[in-house]
Amino acid sequence: MARFRAVLAFCLLALAWPLQAEPMRVKDLGNLLGWRDNALVGYGIVTGLAGTGDSPTNRTTRQALSNVLSQFNLGVPPEQVQARNVAVVLVTASLPAFAREGDKLDITVASAGDAKSLVGGSLLLTPLKGAGGRVHALAQGPLAVGGYRYDANGNVVQKNHPTVGSVPGGAVVELGAKANMIADGKVTFVLAEADYTTADRVATAINRQLGAGLARALDAAGIEIQVPQERNDRLVDWLARIENVTVEPDRRARVVVNERTGTVVAGGDVRISRVAISHGDLKINIATQNTASQPFNVIDGGPGVRTAIVTNSRVDVEESHGPGFLRATSTSVADLVQSLHKLKTPTRDVISILRAVKAAGALHAELVVQ
Repeated sequence: MARFRAVLAFCLLALAWPLQAEPMRVKDLGNLLGWRDNALVGYGIVTGLAGTGDSPTNRTTRQALSNVLSQFNLGVPPEQVQARNVAVVLVTASLPAFAREGDKLDITVASAGDAKSLVGGSLLLTPLKGAGGRVHALAQGPLAVGGYRYDANGNVVQKNHPTVGSVPGGAVVELGAKANMIADGKVTFVLAEADYTTADRVATAINRQLGAGLARALDAAGIEIQVPQERNDRLVDWLARIENVTVEPDRRARVVVNERTGTVVAGGDVRISRVAISHGDLKINIATQNTASQPFNVIDGGPGVRTAIVTNSRVDVEESHGPGFLRATSTSVADLVQSLHKLKTPTRDVISILRAVKAAGALHAELVVQ
């Protein structure tokens, strides 16, 4: 209960402070169309494990190790490969936009077989391919695993997930990704959160600060911007000016509740209509007690005399006598939560009340339940 009250007090501070939209740079609201990361994936082998690799019955591991040895003129058939210090893994990485040859990427290595742990292992040279099947990077290096697993005589000690590791800077870019920003002499800016009002304000701010008629909102997320002819040779400078255009984005009314932690966060100016709230707390406790009735002073009881089991049940009903009715006129969520706090309403009950107010159509905001 003390934890809930502390969380509720924090929520009241967040609710009572009206959140005013402040001017922001365009670059903080989204990015240009074509600016994205590219997923890379590869299939490799981790060696150097202390007997915690894939089992000898894993045919994939035997075949993969045989293929590697064949590249060094060692002809070892897969059925003759017996190694517990090797594990087959899947390697993933993210290739950012404008990556150049020689740039380094962080990679994640995950076991694809039945290895128990990748602690102490080293990844052999692994090509990383993109969606088109082309090799964009080469990965290699010792693994950093934030856990361990040790077992002996049936006893197992494990921390975190030892079958997943990473190699910071373990991949070198061989083929960068080209980002095509300009199409037909235009660039398109995409908002991270689609909103018609914000899109119109961004287009208006660009036209006001950089030149009339350059930008127009295509929809709630895209703003099309015409590239002037004289800026084709200095495109980076011109795009930097667009990124630093200031605009006041519109803010959508939203209330976020987390039932697991009992947290309620909302803008202080989220409005609610007139509504009457009746809230009560009824607790019912049913206790059952079984006792044995044993006959005494009976020498020969006969066939009808025996021990009897008696069941006694007790029902306790507890109802809070505090005020359970609240009439809220046209006000904000902050005022409603403060009123509920004065009634000493628990945080989880506040969440239930907000959901009921939303269902009644009195809460004029999007209710997000996590």
